[in-house]
Amino acid sequence: MRKVFERLVLAAGLVVLQVGLAHADIKIGLVAEPYPPFTSKDASGKWVGWEIDVLEAACKAMNEKCEYVEIAWDGLIPSLNSRTIDVIWSSLSITADRLEVIDFSVPYYSSVMFIVGPKNGDLDISPEHLAGKVIGVPGGGPEEKYATVIYAPAGTQIKTYPTQDETSADLVSGRIDYTVGGAAAMQRLLVTAEGSACCEHKADVDDPKIVGEGMGAGIRKGDTALKAKLDAAIAALAKSGELDRITANHPELKGTIKTPKP
Repeated sequence: MRKVFERLVLAAGLVVLQVGLAHADIKIGLVAEPYPPFTSKDASGKWVGWEIDVLEAACKAMNEKCEYVEIAWDGLIPSLNSRTIDVIWSSLSITADRLEVIDFSVPYYSSVMFIVGPKNGDLDISPEHLAGKVIGVPGGGPEEKYATVIYAPAGTQIKTYPTQDETSADLVSGRIDYTVGGAAAMQRLLVTAEGSACCEHKADVDDPKIVGEGMGAGIRKGDTALKAKLDAAIAALAKSGELDRITANHPELKGTIKTPKP
């Protein structure tokens, strides 16, 4: 009788474990700092933006419940690899350096970068012309890599910041001369009173070798099951036209991003 009871307890435990696993949330790492129009919080504290809309659609397509975890930018990959989170979903570009330590889903968008500088009509952004200038960039991403590879050897000073907003603030105030940033963020700056008064778009940057293959969901190495789910969800959103519909709801992004096509 005791053995029968023990088997029943064990079976019940397995059922509970299976139910728990079936309903476990996927923990999504979001950068704590706002990055509109991709991610930011509304007045009620709810996360909103184009990237949030796509994430919610992807979670629905996977039939998974997603829990958001706010993390500082430089803590995203360490938090993923320490299993604090399961996925990074914060405009993380797919680059060779990052692929050495994490895996990625297929890209869910790609973005051209803009070089923005003083409003003086001078569109020469050659490394020789910008020698001695200060270029500010958000650290750790393709912006910093581009500035370091292209401009630093010519004697340009590269100054890094935690976020693009902080970089843009120093550009407007004149503490740096130029910045390199995502097209959407730069357009948002240039339509403000301060941005339009001080600065102008100098050139586009669209070199996959430097800026990466696009933005993807960061996943731990070897998590093939979750990668397959994410890849399938992104492909389904592209095929159904949902990605296009979400983008159409964010007219401020027109012409600044490209989404995958079926």
